[in-house]
Amino acid sequence: MLISRLLAQVHKKLFYVQNRTKRGVQSAKDIILSIGIIIISGCLIIWLSVFLYTAFYYAYVPSISYVRPVHLQFKSCNEQKGICSFPYAYVQLTNKQQLLMVGQPYKVNLHLEMPESPANKELGMFMVCAQLRSRDGFLVEHSCRSTMLHYRSTLLHALTTFTFSPMMIFGTTEEKQNIVLELFDNFEEDQSHPVTIIYIEIQSRHIEFYSASIMINAHLSGLRYLMFHWPILSAILGVSTNLFFIAIVCAFSYFHFTIYDDSGDDGFNYEEDKNEEEKQEYKKELDIEEKEKHKATNDHSSDSSSSEDPFILPHLIKSEQESHSSHIELIKN
Repeated sequence: MLISRLLAQVHKKLFYVQNRTKRGVQSAKDIILSIGIIIISGCLIIWLSVFLYTAFYYAYVPSISYVRPVHLQFKSCNEQKGICSFPYAYVQLTNKQQLLMVGQPYKVNLHLEMPESPANKELGMFMVCAQLRSRDGFLVEHSCRSTMLHYRSTLLHALTTFTFSPMMIFGTTEEKQNIVLELFDNFEEDQSHPVTIIYIEIQSRHIEFYSASIMINAHLSGLRYLMFHWPILSAILGVSTNLFFIAIVCAFSYFHFTIYDDSGDDGFNYEEDKNEEEKQEYKKELDIEEKEKHKATNDHSSDSSSSEDPFILPHLIKSEQESHSSHIELIKN
């Protein structure tokens, strides 16, 4: 009996240690899993915040400028030198449906590269007209502007030529001027008729030029100005704002599902407690039955020990024979 009790206690100790070890391993797994979920969720939230700010930046802030070359054309004279028509050009802004952003003011400038030739100096002022047209040829807006070469006196021209003569000899600089003419100020795109073609016409037949180009600059203001000219600060503020709101949404979602799971677990715990009580009652009944069986076996063992008495055994055999004979007689009758 002592050995069996010791074995039972050792078994209980081992079972207790095993359960405690399993609980510790399970708790460590749960902690590692929770940390992994937190790290992955944090990375996803940061990536989503950066992605949302980047998408908003490219959707809200337009391109700051567009540059298109202007290839001016004219009709040549047959009998005399020079040109017999005004130089003109059709500038294709885009092959798509729309280039400019609706609601954003733009400035349209014409850049003319003109030599300081005697013809241009004698030309004086001249007019440049421009038309903004849609893909179907609809006239959206029209304007005309005047310009001329910048005046420089003979003395200033001589000094400039003498100073820059070495560079002029090697071809690094030239005697020319870049004329910037603003054709449209604060132009806003029309959604129904987006501009895709610009028609340029220089109303002078004696002008001389090297090249021309159209530059469209976005006139930014407000939030677009801050996002374009202060990109790092606006990116920090934008990503932080996205992180704040996304974290709030994730926190509310987590609490909502946690409360829901807790309410479900309460019902489950109630049922589990009920099942536990039933199991305990069943164990008590089994214990009672085992005790009764143990008592019965003890009684049986005591009877068997008493049957070993030599004085009682003949009387038992005789009584058994008498009961057997009486039973046979009853069967015969």
